Parts: sequence; structure tokens; C-alpha cells
Amino acid sequence: MSSSVTMKYIAPDEQQAFHVIENRKISPDSNILKLAFSGRKLLGWKPLVPTCISVSFQENEDSVLKKSYSPISHPSQPDTFDLLVKAYEPRPGGGVGDYICSLQPGDVMEGAVKKERVVHGSSEVVGRGWKHVGLVAGGTGIAPHYQILQILLRDEAETQIQILSINRHEQDILLRDEMDTLSKQNPKRLSITYSLTDGSTVESMESGRGSVDMIRRALPDPTLDGVMVFVCGKDGFVEAWGGRVCRAPPPEGKKKGPKIQGPLLGLLKDAGYSEEQVFKY
Repeated sequence: MSSSVTMKYIAPDEQQAFHVIENRKISPDSNILKLAFSGRKLLGWKPLVPTCISVSFQENEDSVLKKSYSPISHPSQPDTFDLLVKAYEPRPGGGVGDYICSLQPGDVMEGAVKKERVVHGSSEVVGRGWKHVGLVAGGTGIAPHYQILQILLRDEAETQIQILSINRHEQDILLRDEMDTLSKQNPKRLSITYSLTDGSTVESMESGRGSVDMIRRALPDPTLDGVMVFVCGKDGFVEAWGGRVCRAPPPEGKKKGPKIQGPLLGLLKDAGYSEEQVFKY
């Protein structure tokens, strides 16, 4: 006589345990972790919609820290996901990245999947009519872009993608090998530009934090049909490129209102893009 055990369903947005399978260092201060989850097959709700998780860290008896991270794996990957994390030096009210990077296989990380990010009216990436996509990343801002890149390359065959990855030093370029491999595999669809801000001159790389001229060399022409540009990085980086991400008034009983895009400003406005062509993370 056989018996079967029914696994309890765990909704993506429930607080849950993510089990560390692998943790490997990819730069002096950054790691990629592979984590497993149970209670469902997909990390999020849909196989083609980008995901984001909120990680919880018990700093002390009185303080629980939370920080959001975008997985770099395709959202249809079953049972596991991959996370790129930078280990900033611990400080009061911070240190989640350092905590995550210290985890070893067998350890458990607590967190929950956040609500789907709505980009100009929809959380979908596929079927939006984007023919030319630009991905502007400052440092670890490459993480959500890499997930979008994988979705577009696999599931949106006609989209042309241009990545602009801006970092201080060459050793700081995250996911460089992975992106270069994808570029070689998709030479007609994917091009990558790297820029360094430390003043060094490296052949085939740009220099500086960004300019209108750099945009014209590295990103889609805003006059083309079906252009979309995503920007992600630290607050100052996003503000310089597209203007500050704002918050709406808080709902009753809440301390913070929802994030809103705010007006398009900065380099992308100077280069001729419209608000409908830009999304700021």
C-alpha cells in the first residue's frame, strides 16, 4: 500500500526559508549564490515576469533589516534561483549584503518575493513591442538587467539589446564573462559597452560616468520605433541618468507611499528620450 505526501503550497509573497546550495565569489566583494525553495515550482507568480525578493536579517534582538535583491536567473527556473550580492562593509542599519555573502551551503536565508514591478502599466517584459532595449547599469544595478536580458534573449526573438555597464574599476565589472558569452552567442541581437570611472584607459572601453555622446554610441537611438531604456544603480546614479525616483503620498496607516517614476531628467532627457521610453529602478 503506497502513500503520498502533499506538499503545502507556499505563496511567493509569504515569508519563507531559502536554502543555500552554493556560494561562489566572483569579485573581491561580490558573490553569486544559488538558493532552493519549496512549496511551489516558480519563485514568483509567472514564468516570464521579472522577480525581486526582500531579504530579512536579524541584526540584533531589537532590529530586523530588510533589503531587496533581483535574482539573475530566468524567472521560469524551477525550484532554485541565483542571486548576485555585493558585500558592503557592515554599518548600523546596514550589512545585509555582508550577511548574505557569508552564508554557506546548508545555511538558510529568510525572505519573501515582492510584488511584481509594473513598468509603464504592465509587469510583462514579453509582448510589449520593444524592438530596441537599452540597459544602463551602475555596478550591482546589472542584476535586474541581467534577468530582463535573459527573458528577452530567450522569449522575445526580435528585440535588439544594448547594455551599458558602468563601474569604477575593471575588476568591479559584475557578470562580465556571462554577458560576453551571451554577446558571442547572439552577435546580431546583443551588444555590450563597458565604461570605467577610475580614470584608466582600457582599449575598447568607454571612460566616465556617462554623457550624451556616450549614450549615442552605446544605447538605442530614441527616434527609432519601439525603444525602451532601463536604468538601475545607486540613487545618485539613477538621478544623474534619468532623474530621481519619487514617492507618492503614503496611504492611510503607512509611513511611506509607493515609488513613482517622477519626471524624466538627466542625461537621458538631454539625449532626447521621452518618459515613455525610460524606466528607472
